[in-house]
Order: sequence, then C-alpha cells, then structure tokens
Amino acid sequence: MARSDRLSVVVCDAGPIIHLDELESLPLLRDFRAVLVPQAVWDEVSRHRPQSLKHPEVPLRWVSAPPVIGPDLAAVSRLFPLHEGETQALSVARVSQADLMLTDDTAARLAARHLGIPVHGSIGILLRAIRRGQRSRDEILALLRLIPNRSTLHIKPALLADIIRQVEDR
Repeated sequence: MARSDRLSVVVCDAGPIIHLDELESLPLLRDFRAVLVPQAVWDEVSRHRPQSLKHPEVPLRWVSAPPVIGPDLAAVSRLFPLHEGETQALSVARVSQADLMLTDDTAARLAARHLGIPVHGSIGILLRAIRRGQRSRDEILALLRLIPNRSTLHIKPALLADIIRQVEDR
C-alpha cells in the first residue's frame, strides 16, 4: 500500500465500494484521508448499492472527472476494455496524484499499472486490514470464505482458495 495510509488519497472504482459493503467491510476504508469517487462510479454505485454511498464512517467524496483524459489514457482506454467509470477513475487518479486506485476489474488494474498508478482491489483491502489491526486474521478468513455467497465479486475459486491458504499460513 501507499506510505502512511492515513495520509493517503485513494480513487475508487465501483467494485470495491459495492463488494466491501456486501461484506459489511466498507469501514475498512475509513483510515484513508479521502476516497475520491468520480461521477460515473458514483452513478453506478447509486444504481447497485446506494446505501454504501451514505456510510457515515467512510470518507467517500464525489469528484468530477477531468474533461480531457490525455493521449496516454485515451490510448490505454482503447487498448483495454474499460467502462466510463474505470476511465474516469484512472483520470482522477492521474490528475489528483492519488496514492492508490481501488478496482476489482482486471482490465482497469492492467491499465492502471500501465499508467504507473498503484492499484489494489477489495481483497487487498481485506488483507491490509490484518496488517493494520483493523480486523483479526480469523475475521478476514471468515470474510474471504463468504465472498462466493455474499458478494458479487468475481474471483476464480482456485485463486480465492489460494489466498485463503496464504492467510491461514501466516
């Protein structure tokens, strides 16, 4: 993760907001200084999980995306199949010089890495919670095991099983 996380500004795509809220873990974002949410992402979350945008403990902050995305982001957006929210999140991350972008979308993660933007997803936030003492290892293991039944996060079962094994072995 970024330097001292309390000083970190993150830009969030819809997936982590939705998936963490499904797992009742959205408060894990509260120790970031700000969580920037571009308009298209805000609209998507409003359609699928509106209550998550009103969470009193989480510093979600609506931001407008820059009107011009720049040639490198335009090229990456053509190379990877990105939705409007993902493109806006990448754009806001670049302009705001955010410390981190949160997304669960594979194409958006690849695009962020290509653009030099540090990126993590919902599972990374869950694992970070152990390191930061926000949740115990056993609590996170229970949440990881709930993902297939309680969350809309798409993850290959073998990958999830591998992550669970790694956490168990810590």
